[in-house]
Amino acid sequence: MSTVSLATASDDGAAPVRQLPDRLRTRLQRFVGSWELLLLVVAAAVFVTNSLASPYFLDPWNLSDATYNFTEKAMIAFAMALLIISGEIDLSVASIIALASTAMGLAVQFGADTSTLVLCGLLVGLACGAFNGLLVTGLGLPSIVVTIGTMSLFRGLSYIVLGDKAYTGYPDSFAFFGQGYVWWVISFELVLFGVIAAVFAVLLHWTNFGRVIYAIGNNPTGALFSGIRVPRVKFALFLLTGLMSGVAAICLTSRLGATRPSIASGWELEVVTMVVLGGINILGGSGTIPGVFIAAFVMGMVTFGFGLLNVPGIVMSIFIGLLLISVIALPRLWRRYASRKA
Repeated sequence: MSTVSLATASDDGAAPVRQLPDRLRTRLQRFVGSWELLLLVVAAAVFVTNSLASPYFLDPWNLSDATYNFTEKAMIAFAMALLIISGEIDLSVASIIALASTAMGLAVQFGADTSTLVLCGLLVGLACGAFNGLLVTGLGLPSIVVTIGTMSLFRGLSYIVLGDKAYTGYPDSFAFFGQGYVWWVISFELVLFGVIAAVFAVLLHWTNFGRVIYAIGNNPTGALFSGIRVPRVKFALFLLTGLMSGVAAICLTSRLGATRPSIASGWELEVVTMVVLGGINILGGSGTIPGVFIAAFVMGMVTFGFGLLNVPGIVMSIFIGLLLISVIALPRLWRRYASRKA
């Protein structure tokens, strides 16, 4: 590795100037011009704005409550990021949460304990992910069409089972997943969010499996001819997305203490927005987990700030929709502007 000299004397005999190795300098230059740095600036601006707009924002317990606005969605967003990088998408994640929560509520009626409920939520999530994966990789159907269909299917099954009723009566020990605190204001959900983020960051950026995902997203045909089992990898990613939807269902059901068929309604839009805001290319092939991690905090602070200011929910929905369109459109508009100027 070529490096810049760490000690070079100046002409006037001043102290030697230390310089970074080329590799570290290149990484620093990439970070300075990265989307992640821009997100950090936006996050800082949102934090300062919320602090000035509401005197209740900086309260430690309020900040802790703010994390519930994004942790469950971000758990799914990490898996969704990998799926989108590979060139696919899953719009049924919110409906998987509803079906997994319904299954857990049904199990409670038969006296299931906490460990059984957790297993039930995870298995239903995996089963839904496997169903999506088989339709996409086995039959070659477009993932956006398949998951729009299963979005209605899974949610419809929840309505058939529950109707206008709700399941309650979950065990007290089950409440820890969505309401418990590990230390002071640090909730179990926030710790779980951090662990999952670390696992996905390692999986995508430091393993062969992550490199395979990027290869598939950039050129699926080339990846196939290079010996990569593309259908198997994509099936695994659908399984992973279903599993994380099951984890989110456990946390959300535990936090609410009840199951309704409308649970997590509209979350698929927020999850996709979080992923795209994090710098994941909606067409596949590029993006990072740290970007999604920071985007989760940005969206969480924005929605929490709106809540403190009593902004109506419909305004939040409009904002999320506009944010999604802007994040997709602005890079293309910038490229067009840059090409015309060149």
